[in-house]
Amino acid sequence: MPRNAFTHFSNFTARASGHPYSFICACLVIVVWAVTGPLFDFSDTWQLVINTGTTIVTFLMVFLIQNTQNRDSKALQLKLDELIRAVEGAHNAFLDLEELTEKELDKIKRHYLDLAAKAREDLKQGLEDTGRVTVVID
Repeated sequence: MPRNAFTHFSNFTARASGHPYSFICACLVIVVWAVTGPLFDFSDTWQLVINTGTTIVTFLMVFLIQNTQNRDSKALQLKLDELIRAVEGAHNAFLDLEELTEKELDKIKRHYLDLAAKAREDLKQGLEDTGRVTVVID
């Protein structure tokens, strides 16, 4: 299956699976399966049908939804990068934050937590809570 065809298929499947009608159909399948229980004497085969069906659907959906999520996350990241790049005074060093280590991200987060605490104190004193601050990334 060509890449473009898979992209379209995964987008369609992700949208369709998130639709309320899909949930209703899934519920109806469960109801039909439960109602047929007495017809099959609640046998192991009867139970295996629902277990196998749900396992197969879940297995395939994981890959399709992950593909869609990966693309959406990448597109969102690119949009945020463009906003950072376009806003005067924004830190261009933040364009690739997702590439930093956890330790580096924690350091930046602590800086912003401190900045937020100071801003709340300034507001309590009637001061403005805006301004530009330089962020240092080691």
